[in-house]
Amino acid sequence: MKNQFLETGKIVNTHGIHGEVKVIPWSDDPEFLLDFDAFYVDGKPMEVLSSRVHKQNVLIFFEGIEDINDAMRLKDKVLSIHRDDVQLPEGRHFIVDLFGLEVRDADSGAVIGHIHDVLTPPAQTIYVVRGGEREYMIPAVDAFVLETNVEEGYLSVRLIEGM
Repeated sequence: MKNQFLETGKIVNTHGIHGEVKVIPWSDDPEFLLDFDAFYVDGKPMEVLSSRVHKQNVLIFFEGIEDINDAMRLKDKVLSIHRDDVQLPEGRHFIVDLFGLEVRDADSGAVIGHIHDVLTPPAQTIYVVRGGEREYMIPAVDAFVLETNVEEGYLSVRLIEGM
């Protein structure tokens, strides 16, 4: 069963003296966090009064956070969003949902392994697949990944020689 709450960033500091907090986003783009009216901190919803991107971070004013002292109590807390509050574009998936997916060879149907990690360097996402004694680094591009079926728990890939 998929977790209903998805970690999306961490409050790392205060910003100014009026209660604004600085968040390091855990998403492809900090602008993504601007779409939410509420985040969850320790499982409790916190309403957003305003938010903005500042130097690849997100600055947020939360309802009920009146000053720097209130904001300091949030430092090092992880922000989560509810899965139902997000509409992903077709063909996009939450990284957390990819972990553990069975990886199958598209031609033979043989199981190659399972997704152990997802790397996100600037060029492209890389799936780290472990199967038995082998580890594969598979670029998450159409040439290699033919189908991603999170609901049924598998990824269909076509590897090239030497991969």
